[in-house]
Amino acid sequence: MNKEQKHELVEGLADQMREFGNFYITDTSNLTVEKINSIRRKCFENNITIKVAKNSLIRKAMEAVGGDFESVYGTLKGSSSIMFSKSGTAPAKLIKELRKQGDKPVLKAAYIDSSAFIGDNQLDTLIKLKSKEQLLGEIIGLLQSPAKNVISALQSGGSTIAGLVKTLQEREG
Repeated sequence: MNKEQKHELVEGLADQMREFGNFYITDTSNLTVEKINSIRRKCFENNITIKVAKNSLIRKAMEAVGGDFESVYGTLKGSSSIMFSKSGTAPAKLIKELRKQGDKPVLKAAYIDSSAFIGDNQLDTLIKLKSKEQLLGEIIGLLQSPAKNVISALQSGGSTIAGLVKTLQEREG
């Protein structure tokens, strides 16, 4: 691979890091071609993009993106594959599923919404993570709950001043 091809690969990885915002670095070394192809197929079925790249090129892509990747740099040893997904949990779930059939892929690191998760022991934590959308939905639901209670009380009180006063008195008691 010449210098220009390496530069294109680094730019491509950096673009995907920016686009997806989530990526997992895994160890898929010593797997057969058949097993790697099976992993690629399952990634495709789950809307996950998987690439194999040299650790130095992955690091250069992270440096090009900017951000706090210091803790991830230490995991770039040995053979590395990188998985990109819009969902922060989809690669973790896939890795867990694949591990039922063997001991690989092993999670080296995951970078999700500006947070780094280092080590294979983080797999269960990653599976349980909630997306930004899920968290926002829960917060909105919590914020709407008191307003719904007031509106409901007003409607049941006949929406008059007397009804409002009565409702507030009942609430205090």
